[in-house]
Amino acid sequence: MKTHVRAIVIGGGVVGCSILYHLTKLGWRDVALIERKELTAGSSWHAAGGFHALNSDPGIAALQSYTIRLYEEIEKESGQDVGMHMTGGINIAATRERWDFLRADQARHQVLGLETELLGPSEIKELCPLIDVSGVYGAIFDRHEGHVDPSGVTHAYAKAARMAGADIYRHTRVVDIKPTGRGTWRVITDMGEIEAEHVVNAAGLWAREVGEMVGVRHPLVPMEHHYLITDDIPEVMALEKDKLPLILDLDAEIYMRQERGGMLVGVYEKDATPWALSGTPWEYGETELLPPQLDRIGDALVKGYERFPAVAAAGIRRIVNGPFTFTPDGNPLIGPVPGVPNYWSACGVMAGFAQGGGVGLSLAEWMINGEPGTDVFAMDVARFGSYASEAYVVDKAREFYSNRFLLAYPNEYWPAGRPAKVDPLYDALKARNAVFGVSYGLETPLFFAPEGTEPVETPSLKRSNAFDAVAQEVTRVRDSVGVLDASSFAKYEVRGPRAAEALDRILANKLPAVGRARLEPLLSESGRLMGDLTAMRLADDHFMLFGSGYLQQWHSRWFEQHLPGDGVEFSNVTDALGGLHIVGPQARAVLQALTRTDVSAGAFPNFAVRTLDVGLVPALVARMSLSGELSYEIYAPANQIRTIYGAILEAGKAFGIVDFGIHALNSMRLEKSIGIWSREFSRDYSAGASGLDRFVAFDKGDFIGRAAALEERETPSARVLATFCVDATDADAAGYEPIWHKGQYAGFVTSGGYGHRVGHSIAMGYIDRTALSDGEGFEVSVLGERRRASLLTEAAYDPTGSRARA
Repeated sequence: MKTHVRAIVIGGGVVGCSILYHLTKLGWRDVALIERKELTAGSSWHAAGGFHALNSDPGIAALQSYTIRLYEEIEKESGQDVGMHMTGGINIAATRERWDFLRADQARHQVLGLETELLGPSEIKELCPLIDVSGVYGAIFDRHEGHVDPSGVTHAYAKAARMAGADIYRHTRVVDIKPTGRGTWRVITDMGEIEAEHVVNAAGLWAREVGEMVGVRHPLVPMEHHYLITDDIPEVMALEKDKLPLILDLDAEIYMRQERGGMLVGVYEKDATPWALSGTPWEYGETELLPPQLDRIGDALVKGYERFPAVAAAGIRRIVNGPFTFTPDGNPLIGPVPGVPNYWSACGVMAGFAQGGGVGLSLAEWMINGEPGTDVFAMDVARFGSYASEAYVVDKAREFYSNRFLLAYPNEYWPAGRPAKVDPLYDALKARNAVFGVSYGLETPLFFAPEGTEPVETPSLKRSNAFDAVAQEVTRVRDSVGVLDASSFAKYEVRGPRAAEALDRILANKLPAVGRARLEPLLSESGRLMGDLTAMRLADDHFMLFGSGYLQQWHSRWFEQHLPGDGVEFSNVTDALGGLHIVGPQARAVLQALTRTDVSAGAFPNFAVRTLDVGLVPALVARMSLSGELSYEIYAPANQIRTIYGAILEAGKAFGIVDFGIHALNSMRLEKSIGIWSREFSRDYSAGASGLDRFVAFDKGDFIGRAAALEERETPSARVLATFCVDATDADAAGYEPIWHKGQYAGFVTSGGYGHRVGHSIAMGYIDRTALSDGEGFEVSVLGERRRASLLTEAAYDPTGSRARA
């Protein structure tokens, strides 16, 4: 055993071996993998081995496509047979709503680079003679789906990594991990010690135990999962080899693939069963399975068998009940763990044979290049915070498992693990009929249902029952005044003698003057976006930063990595401060009624920041607008925000003040062509493409990403962000629908919705720069149908910005 390596990967499943392989592929040769038993001796060996590229998140879809393409390459490189069966796959719809969903999805696949096609019942029957197509509307067919041999794939990665210089230590158990004090780790095993510059936790079923060695509690839990293999089926035996596609029938609650002369049949039962809640036993065997519980999956099997009668008639050859890990949202946990330098997470990868190659590539890129090649926030370990307690994780993982085959609506928030967090206004807003969503664990008001109606938003692919209520909120804000609970926004305090120097290096715009605010993009060294923050300067050495609430760990990790070790204090004060926005033409009158400070337009101009009394409470107040209306943002200690809220309502009575929620704010920001993070802005986009380059101060001196941003200014990006008015009737674009220009694919939607002040549907998205010169001939897909669209050359609402400056 070596005494020192650059990186150690803990865990010899498909994910760990993929990471080891990709580290060597990208140039790190002095790397090692430690496996407590044999390779695959966790969840990998009993996996069903299916793979598919389809995923609603474009970053994950891209990585799944990469994983599939890699199989042929890794087989040739290693000489190890991976057992590839490229059978194609069908995703069946037996309800009108799911068929609408699949049609919309198929349009998005062009954006994601996936070659799929829609099939009718007769075409489904031709591909899969086993199916009874009664009641089936259609399916999506992807020819790049199939299954592999789990053991063959894992050993192919391992063999290729060894050939490139990596070491693999089998039958070696990690018993502890300790910092050396030199920025490295002592990895202590039962066979000796190794010092490693980086440690990767790819321990699968044992990821929680490995995390605890460095003081990290990873939000995941193993779940029991059943599949069975049938006896030979005459109808299958009569077919050619690999004739049957991978089958996913969510309405029948079943997935299947051919297994020699029979079928492998899997279900996600409603009675989801967590396993080893107190910890995975180290002695759990490399070929050990859990006792089958057929009574738990009986109802699901009966439902599935109705669609596939030939399978129902077959006997059962083998039943597999094996554990694999789930996170609260079903996506992996990858990346550098905030607060623990050089410790990397690569766990919770439920779909290892669809995602393992992409996870390995992304993590290796991150470790070696400082950032992954694509936006992988949906997998980022930083997407969860301290609210994700053990009980929360179990509840959400069970819910996700149980709902694995349910249609997921874009406006749906599932109930498990709620409420995990509430702010001080929660009870008051609930009493006013607020309908809540959840962001980063916090209950957040989406809209306010009319008095006397149930505060629920009905899940829908079309415009929901919230539409009229949101219209009323927007109208009242436009005509008078409204108040928004903004406590969910992330809030950071940065202070100290080196605060200005440090922030000037990290933020791409110039720092604001004292008493002023500025929008501040964050760039990576490659020029890609890392954030869009608002900076407020309270003193020469004292700043407040504001951003998207669900990015708290993401932002904190970035500042932790780039702030100097002394002279600067960075604090996440999101929970300590509450927030309220007063918005509308009467916002100034309401605020003035609550303070002795002059808040007239001359005394309190746009982007000014003041500390003043609001009612009884000293608060930080900034004049800024995301809505296009006159707006004041108010921040105060969380235990006093309820007092301010009550005072605002009382002062606003004379103007008919209303509460409004995130849905109304989203409608208004679309009308102003204002982008938001995870939609218009993400790691996938640059400052130039997104339009945020207008907030980049190229002349202020050096800052992170300046060289790349300058290069982009000389060679503009091929695509740019644009806004469209869409001819849509009862539904709106939601994201990643294609945009056509004169019949040719020209880009994709990032977000969409209805603009209640302008009275039409709006979509924002990235389009080919060459199409900008011609505003005619555009179409946007809405639920799979092409709709006429007009390119907007200025904001749809108040393009001069006169209302916000009033």
